[in-house]
Amino acid sequence: MKRKQVTALFLAAAMVAVSLPAMEAKAADEEVTLTMLIDNGTEPDGYEAVLALAEEKLGIHVDVEVRPGGDEGDNIVKTRLASGDMADLCIYNSGSLLSALNPSEYFIDMTDSPVASTFDEAFTRAASVDGVLYGVPFGSSSAGGVMYNKEVYEKYNLEVPETWDEFIANCDVLKEAGENALIGSFGESWTAQVPYLADNYAVLQKEPDFPEGFTAGTKKYATSEAGLRSWEKLAETHPYYNKDYLATNYNDACDMLVNGEGAHYIMLTMALRNIYSLYGDDVNKIGFFPIPGDTPEETGLTVWASGAIYGNKNTGKVDDIKRFMEFWVSDEAIDAYVAKVLPDGPYHNGYQLPDTAYDAVKVDMQKYFDEGKTALALEFLTPVKGANCPAICQELGSGQTTPEEAAKAYDEDCKKQAVQLGLN
Repeated sequence: MKRKQVTALFLAAAMVAVSLPAMEAKAADEEVTLTMLIDNGTEPDGYEAVLALAEEKLGIHVDVEVRPGGDEGDNIVKTRLASGDMADLCIYNSGSLLSALNPSEYFIDMTDSPVASTFDEAFTRAASVDGVLYGVPFGSSSAGGVMYNKEVYEKYNLEVPETWDEFIANCDVLKEAGENALIGSFGESWTAQVPYLADNYAVLQKEPDFPEGFTAGTKKYATSEAGLRSWEKLAETHPYYNKDYLATNYNDACDMLVNGEGAHYIMLTMALRNIYSLYGDDVNKIGFFPIPGDTPEETGLTVWASGAIYGNKNTGKVDDIKRFMEFWVSDEAIDAYVAKVLPDGPYHNGYQLPDTAYDAVKVDMQKYFDEGKTALALEFLTPVKGANCPAICQELGSGQTTPEEAAKAYDEDCKKQAVQLGLN
């Protein structure tokens, strides 16, 4: 499989091609064992395929240590870093959670690595702190937006909306026909925040400096026209949910979408993998589009950057760790990975998606990357994210509060976290 012929990546790709023979040459001289810490929510088939290939090509054997996910896993990572007991390789989030780790003290600087210039701006920003790049992408990007059942759209002669008003008009057509226009899965509160989070592209089109102002405390959702609009959109979804949306969970929602029991589901594209595991090729009944803006120009894709592999710099194996990290993002290694686990979105280094990729990824999402109409989710642009975001969104989406009340509550929630982070 060949990398896309993207002019901006040509030189960097050539540098990578030169470096790989050197990696393999060293493999013939010595055997190396590294350790890798990874969370238990990661599908092993993909990374095990790459680890086997790395042992064959580089002579590097990797012993995997599995940790829990969530807050417990975050605490384990922080504790092991502080105690000097971190594995050689650490798989962890990019974005705001990386900033909280003080990476300059623990992780290898990858800024001058030959692979660094192949990464898109989104990943480079998400995996950098103070202008220093610390990681390489563990996997593909993903995105938040509207997944829709294409058969339902065909039945009612609907077109993919380019604006929020057009989206609401589609929902009205479906509701009047007795369909579940929009699937809600508020039985798991984390899902209620996706409509708000996935609207960040539109916010940035109106206020490009919103993340910096939000971090500094000079911009607030309650007093920003662009920021408040995200909360207004979430409130406007309320009339269209399935009747049992407060009890419906994430897996139920995925079932409803693929079976045509609901037309739209606002969710992260990781749901495609869940649907594929249950329904196979029926996943291609699902299309995808971004949360629409108020104008076509404000409509673009809010992207979640891949988690990253970080290398422990406080070890005598830095050169071998860097060899492994650079190999991980080679076409050969990614080929091995996607043969086992299909991507949730385009890759951050121009890797050409395989024909087996979900249609919603290789067709619907890819075009926004090709057009440059993507922006990172806010959590990759600021260290501040309020802990009560799911609950606040759940209350708003269920009609219990107003957009103004929700925005103000979230501003206060974020202020508490900013104080905890030591921000002014």
